[in-house]
Amino acid sequence: MDILQIDNLVKHYASTKALDNVSFSVGRGEICGLLGPNGAGKTTLLRIINSLLVSDSGSVTINGIPASLEASRLIGYMPEERGLYDKMRVEDQILYFGQLKGGDKARLRVVMGEYMEIFNLSGQGKRKVKELSKGNQQKVQIIATLVHEPDLVILDEPFSGFDPINGALLRDLIARLNEKGATIMLSSHNMPAIEEMCSTIALINHGKLLVKGEITDIKELHKTSELLLTTRSPLSLPLLLDCGLLESAEEIPSVKGRKGHSYCLRKKTDVRNTDLLQAISIQGEILLFEERLPSLNDIFLDYTTGESYAGQAKQSN
Repeated sequence: MDILQIDNLVKHYASTKALDNVSFSVGRGEICGLLGPNGAGKTTLLRIINSLLVSDSGSVTINGIPASLEASRLIGYMPEERGLYDKMRVEDQILYFGQLKGGDKARLRVVMGEYMEIFNLSGQGKRKVKELSKGNQQKVQIIATLVHEPDLVILDEPFSGFDPINGALLRDLIARLNEKGATIMLSSHNMPAIEEMCSTIALINHGKLLVKGEITDIKELHKTSELLLTTRSPLSLPLLLDCGLLESAEEIPSVKGRKGHSYCLRKKTDVRNTDLLQAISIQGEILLFEERLPSLNDIFLDYTTGESYAGQAKQSN
């Protein structure tokens, strides 16, 4: 059974339709990236899931339970706008949020201690939040989100304010939570992190769901006929084009650390890679031959701006 089911959500703010019949599900054990430009409707969607807003129509169920305060206890939600009490002690704050979600105080203390150690905050529990750095305040917010051991974890821009070391620490923690059975939804503009961590994405823009599915399937669907080629010795491009298998071929700068001569090729429709490889190998040794799949950033731009990523291979090398 899917842990999160969203059906035909509609939400207006005056004359603006923030959500326009949005429907998708998140399977148990997924790490799903929620993507979209600013103003796409992501925050509205997350607030409705967490019963902080009421939709005009449609429904949300969490683990089979209609969205409600009761169902929200199954969720750990960290909004983009942080909500800590500056003058409250760190440990009191974490326990307070955990108890609001129905957590047992004794168990909350054990879990809090484990997370404080993971985030290198041991010994900081008696300090007031305002005495911590912004990075450490972010860690406290994450611990308060996770301390009641939710089945569904929703993190909105969790990497904001983190340096690379703490970003790596958070990525490792998310992976461990998922291994233990938690379902994770990440809303972020950090495309490399989403691409690295998530198995699926849901992309919305102007309140509409544009795509939801496995990242590998979406990349395969949006791949072009472009190929990246590296050979030990230079090729004769006119001779290669004379084989009649290519639309175009041009030399591109070699990737750092990769020896040889690199090219971007665009093959004709229905040309088999084996035939093209045979034509290339006549001229010399092939070191690299691969289809160019779009990055998640490419796909995001293509869906939200209409900007094609075709032909960008030479710009990224």
